[in-house]
Amino acid sequence: MYSKCNEIFLTFLLGLALLLVASPALSGEKKSPSEDTIAVVNGSVISMGAFDSELKSLKQRSLNRGMPLTDARLSEAKKEVLENIIERELLFEESIKMGIAIDSEAVTEEFNKLKKRFESEDKFKEALNAMGTSVETLKAQLKKGLAIQKFIDQKFVRKITLSPKEIKSYFDDHQEFFKQPEQAEASHILIKVDPKADESKKAEAKKEIMAIQKKLKEGEDFSALAKEVSQCPSGKKGGGLGYFGRGQMVKPFEEAVFSLGKGDVSDIVETKFGYHLIKCLDKKPETIKSFDEVKDNIEKYLKTEQVRKEVDSFVEKLKENAKIERFLTENTKGK
Repeated sequence: MYSKCNEIFLTFLLGLALLLVASPALSGEKKSPSEDTIAVVNGSVISMGAFDSELKSLKQRSLNRGMPLTDARLSEAKKEVLENIIERELLFEESIKMGIAIDSEAVTEEFNKLKKRFESEDKFKEALNAMGTSVETLKAQLKKGLAIQKFIDQKFVRKITLSPKEIKSYFDDHQEFFKQPEQAEASHILIKVDPKADESKKAEAKKEIMAIQKKLKEGEDFSALAKEVSQCPSGKKGGGLGYFGRGQMVKPFEEAVFSLGKGDVSDIVETKFGYHLIKCLDKKPETIKSFDEVKDNIEKYLKTEQVRKEVDSFVEKLKENAKIERFLTENTKGK
């Protein structure tokens, strides 16, 4: 739940900053529509370029999630993209009415935060080129995004209060969200062998791990042996792997660890990495996180949901009273 809470909060509030993955251009220019126009909102033209760029971004995000947009889904996606752009333009207009101003220092700070997400200046420029935008356009959009964010914060976020009873009630009613799965802490000694290796190499590796197993049975220290002979990077720290839950290790390794008692050492375990000897250092049963541990996350989540509903309702009213012309058709290709 926690990552989902954060994702929703950042996407909805901070995401309105229209970072690189969002539309790089809402023109805001007052002019007559043309073939390069996808919509006009209260006289402000939304360019086809802005639409194309955001659609391209959506396609890329879908692809990154392993769910590329199908032809059947694309038509609906185009409508969603256009409505998102229109809604942001309406919110930006409201920020202007409220007299919200964003200084250049704030824009620079956000711009620098964005750049830090990239490995290098070249990678950042590559991303800009891929999105068909420029530094100047990006900064302009960051400024608009910050204005929208500030508007939402002042009009909605600051006015929302939740009682301790509401937060506790959510905790009591959604215990499944706060489960801490069973965990184990383990160390291991690895002798590598490629699963495709011939039988002689496998036999050699097996002989080596058996010799180590014999030393352990004779009383030698597991951690010291791991440092001396393990072929895993963890060997440098005595084979320690820290705590992990089910599903985080390859199946044979996981099954061996969770079948061991605290302090026990496994028999030889074969995985795709080679042969292991595993020592269970500790086990933690499945637990429910305490209310004190999660109450701040719950409050953030509930506030975000309330803000979402209020903003959605507010935007719908804005649409009802706005003059909006849409030029999206079935033949609008998008890039």
